[in-house]
Amino acid sequence: MDMNDFITQIAPLEGDTTAMPDRIGGYAVRGRLGEGATSEVFLAFDDFHERPVAIKRARRAAVFDAAEVRFRDHFFAAEAALVGQLNHPNIVQIYDAVDDPLAPYLVMEYVPGTTLKDYCRPESLLSLEQIVEVGFKCAMALGFVARHGLIHRDVKPANLLAVVEDGQVLEVKITDFGSALNLNSDRTQVVRVGSLPYMSPEQLDGATLDSRADQYSLAAVLYHLIAGRPPFEAPNQSALMNRIYHDRAPSLTTLRGGVPPALDALLQRALAKTRLERFPDWDNFAQELAAMIARREVPRGATHDVLDSERFNLLRTLEFFKDFGDVELWEVVHRARWQRHELGDALYRKGQVGSTFHIIASGRIEVFRDGHRVALLGAGTSVGEMMYLAPSPDLRIHSADVIVTDPATTISFTPELLEQLNPATRHLFDAAFIRVLVRRLHAAHQAMQHPRRIV
Repeated sequence: MDMNDFITQIAPLEGDTTAMPDRIGGYAVRGRLGEGATSEVFLAFDDFHERPVAIKRARRAAVFDAAEVRFRDHFFAAEAALVGQLNHPNIVQIYDAVDDPLAPYLVMEYVPGTTLKDYCRPESLLSLEQIVEVGFKCAMALGFVARHGLIHRDVKPANLLAVVEDGQVLEVKITDFGSALNLNSDRTQVVRVGSLPYMSPEQLDGATLDSRADQYSLAAVLYHLIAGRPPFEAPNQSALMNRIYHDRAPSLTTLRGGVPPALDALLQRALAKTRLERFPDWDNFAQELAAMIARREVPRGATHDVLDSERFNLLRTLEFFKDFGDVELWEVVHRARWQRHELGDALYRKGQVGSTFHIIASGRIEVFRDGHRVALLGAGTSVGEMMYLAPSPDLRIHSADVIVTDPATTISFTPELLEQLNPATRHLFDAAFIRVLVRRLHAAHQAMQHPRRIV
């Protein structure tokens, strides 16, 4: 059964949504962001952390009978159990949960944007490149969710928040884990929840689920974003369920011009009737999406800029980042400054005071001291790290010229920016720098033993 069909039967008291509270708990309410049959979402401000937050408050218990209160409280408890657990750049964070006896509420990350539901209409479709990028980020986030023993069960456009600027999706975040199935919990959990147009056949059956149920749902969302219609449509619920069980979704190549057959085939596989026919895991699904961009199989949009998925996969190949997990790599993608350097550019000159350090993503950089080359640096190593590690300002003065001798791309940070990263990410940077310094000390020792050797 479609959960949305169920909850719309629970009607709030007339006029219940007109009044907006001045405060909810210790949070000053600034405005209303949205409302549904069982809850309202407000924009508020967290004075302690000095940040805007979204507060999702359940409608007051007096509105419902006892059975409806139990139903509402079940979904509140499912999200409340996840406070502080799902720290991922593409998942809306849940900061706190307050189990008020009349109207429990969640305090969540505020995302200033809209939902992808706005981009499912034929007149407002996103470019194919952006849709594949959205799919990649959501797949990586849902893979993170799966590793925590969770199945979202309600992946749909309205639960994907997007930050959009000048028609470009800058970021996407998954929200609403009230329907999530926790495979590690002993609590009784509701079955057959979700939104019917995006539900897998096994969800409709109430069968045992794994993460490939969410894979089907995400594929259905991507299909809708591409075609301007969901994979299956029907005049009533029973007819729609029958189509989900038995029909193959129409080819996307017939519904929108420019859709490459490879993209259609990828989504058709993820929409397979049985989970064994789908991709075996989230990483496999995500990498297939990223590979389509890397192989230029998806038409590029107007910006022609490097996509986040390309940067993420590039970082995965570099030695410097070999111990970084997905969450830390995404933080580097979002926080670092990515720079292109032409042949002959100087990253540093002798005598300059350093303010940045670089990790080389591609190309070649050489270090010259008094006109003599003393080091050759390639992809996956760092240069200028003393800007971060140096215990005194004197050590931040460069003693050599650092020149680009093959067009290069670098990932640069300032010490101040690095300090703003999550502690776990900073720890991984420290460990990577230590590895670099140990290798350089070893190379220097070898050079002293073999002075005729060219470094």
